Amino acid sequence: MAKMEFKAESKRLLDMMIHSIYTQKEIFLRELISNSSDAIDKIYYKALTDDQLTFNKEDYYIKVTADKATRTLKISDTGIGMTKEELENNLGVIAKSGSLAFKNETELKDGYNIIGQFGVGFYSAFMAADTVTVISKPLGSDEAFKWESEGADGYTIVPAEKDSVGTDIILKIKENTEDEQYDEFLEEYGLRSIIKKYSDFIRYPIKMDVTRQRAVEGKEGEFEDYSEEQTVNSMVPIWRRNKNELKDEDYESFYFEKRYGFDKPLKHIHISADGAVVYHAILFIPENTPFDYYTKEYEKGLELYSNGVLIMNKCADLLPDYFSFVKGMVDSEDLSLNISREMLQHDRQLKQIAKNIKNKIKSQLLGMLKDERENYEKFYKSFGRQLKYGVYSDYGANKDDLQDLLLFYSSKEKKQVSLGEYVARMPEDQKYIYYATGDSIERIDKLPQTELVADKGYEILYLTDDIDEFALKSIMSYKDKEFKSVSSGDLGIESDESEKSAEAEENENKDLFASMAAILEGKVKEVKASKRLKSHPVCLSSEGELSIEMEKVLRSMPNGQDVKADKVLEINVHHQVFQSLKDAFDKDKEKLNLYTNLLYNQALLIEGLPIQDPVEFTNDICKVMV
Repeated sequence: MAKMEFKAESKRLLDMMIHSIYTQKEIFLRELISNSSDAIDKIYYKALTDDQLTFNKEDYYIKVTADKATRTLKISDTGIGMTKEELENNLGVIAKSGSLAFKNETELKDGYNIIGQFGVGFYSAFMAADTVTVISKPLGSDEAFKWESEGADGYTIVPAEKDSVGTDIILKIKENTEDEQYDEFLEEYGLRSIIKKYSDFIRYPIKMDVTRQRAVEGKEGEFEDYSEEQTVNSMVPIWRRNKNELKDEDYESFYFEKRYGFDKPLKHIHISADGAVVYHAILFIPENTPFDYYTKEYEKGLELYSNGVLIMNKCADLLPDYFSFVKGMVDSEDLSLNISREMLQHDRQLKQIAKNIKNKIKSQLLGMLKDERENYEKFYKSFGRQLKYGVYSDYGANKDDLQDLLLFYSSKEKKQVSLGEYVARMPEDQKYIYYATGDSIERIDKLPQTELVADKGYEILYLTDDIDEFALKSIMSYKDKEFKSVSSGDLGIESDESEKSAEAEENENKDLFASMAAILEGKVKEVKASKRLKSHPVCLSSEGELSIEMEKVLRSMPNGQDVKADKVLEINVHHQVFQSLKDAFDKDKEKLNLYTNLLYNQALLIEGLPIQDPVEFTNDICKVMV
């Protein structure tokens, strides 16, 4: 029995196969099962044109058998089998695919497609096996042949005995090493897990003999093991079933079975696209945030299948970051896979699918916002922050996709409202969308800066999340209405009378305000008479793009310690405290210094900003009391 050698190129490719092409050794079982499925498909296609051949699907299956004693793993199929020449051509020349040749010669119908294309998947078996034996009997022949190889040294082909048409692949599994545990490929649980993970939706039954226990007759409390043949895979994927046949419970069961989450999904999206790119998808919008969602460890992505075979467990390219909470899967036969079927050769099809999926998710969320407000608010509580990050990231490039999905607490409605709802009820004379920032709704309610806007009868959006103001700054305007903070220097609603009054006070007390500004040099840009304060004595406002709240957020980040907003200390000239300031300016400069620092520190406390010297602040209070 002469050993035939692989060609030189095949030797190099086989070495790459074992050491480089596949990232996980368990992939070999996916590849061998896919080849078996292709072999059965070939009989199906022959039956379409051969009247002498009938195809009864129940007669076709794949069987996986492990024998720990001999360390062998056998994958058998009832497919078309291979002749001696096909064994030599398909297995003796690496990267020559019999399936690809069959695919090119055959018109594929009825949603079937040949999986194997590259002729390399078979050799992944050498990642887990010392010896690979193939015994095959082709359809229409009485002869069977055995192909056997221990790797790059070559292979043999000899006549063999086989009762039925089909192929047996027998792997002599490697011994364990310090780094690798090959025993998992002989364990029932390990094999079932790999099959369920990668090949659950192969269209033919994948059978295994599984161990069960039963009570020993006549011996109470004693049990014995017995073997039972079971079909391991689901075969018909839920995404290929008619939507009208499915209930919410079916989708929920799929969600739990695939371990997408421990919660109950709020919504599912079932897509069957038959356009430029053909694909199926089932997507889920979860109810609860995964424990690691807002951490670096969280990995986004959808499961990606090609003809029911799992290619990638987490395909990040299918989801934009702002929809990274979506769980689910995509199956397409149009994907151009690389040689290992673990990645894509180019991403034109993937980009088209991703674009369609993004639009479907957005449409679903808008539908929830409109028709299922309670469910949407549950979702928003968990993932609204991610939507706001999406608006802010990439310099606002995604704002048009996301701005209609945002919610903020309303001063008037006392609940969360969308930007569209806010604008729809704006009075005709209102120019801006007003917002206030703070740590909580209760704190914002008490802000002095809200007085003038609230007295005008305008609605204020309360921004309590640290990303909120950054998101609105990225949107800039909504339906031609600009956003304006109640703490901004110019609110755009001051009456002519208040403008004139403030201007007169400024001129009359310019020396007082200049002295106070000098006392607070380096802390505020200016001290001036307020146009917005009604009952409160003092507040801080800001000038420029950087607000006080944004300063707080940025200063809490690494390398953000030097960021400062241009603060203005506003004094209510109609408050009795102002008379005390004037008296101190006229009679007691030390007291003016005391009052100025007190008012400044009060304004800091109102904003939730830290006082630079708490001891000095408490001493100043004591001086006033004494």
